[in-house]
Amino acid sequence: MNTKNNKRKRESQKRIKEVFFDLVQKKELNRIKVSEICQGAKINRSTFYANYIDIYDLADKLFLDMGQEIEGLFDEKKALIPNEDMFLKILTHIKNNQKEYKICFKLGYETRAWRIKFFDENILKSEESAEYRIEFFKGGFNAIIKKWIENNCIESPEEICNIFIHVIHKIFAYNVC
Repeated sequence: MNTKNNKRKRESQKRIKEVFFDLVQKKELNRIKVSEICQGAKINRSTFYANYIDIYDLADKLFLDMGQEIEGLFDEKKALIPNEDMFLKILTHIKNNQKEYKICFKLGYETRAWRIKFFDENILKSEESAEYRIEFFKGGFNAIIKKWIENNCIESPEEICNIFIHVIHKIFAYNVC
């Protein structure tokens, strides 16, 4: 494929993404029109439709990309044991991409952003109520991240990391980290 066209496609996708994120901050997803995105990104409708089926497909792909970015922070694709380094990588990424994550939570896409597994569930299956504690942790993780983003990430990633580490110790009653 032509490298020049690949570069142009990536540039168009980047402009589409920027315009989409600006629009979704101001209005609901179902109120955004493809024509608004095209006008803001200075592209033709055919360029938009060459990349996305509709606004919802655009949102799906953008948030799946965010999940892949989070996965890309780690070398291995297996389940991770929560630790300070892992949380700091995730939290720093979130702080550096606050606008996107704020929108992610606004639209209810947060579960798509966290495609990594925080625990090896096979190891914990033998423990009584482990799956409930894992779900409790995931819900708490999302709630803390959402609150942190709503507060414009005032606290440092290190401060939020300490909260997670403390909570993990309480939930699992042993040293997971």
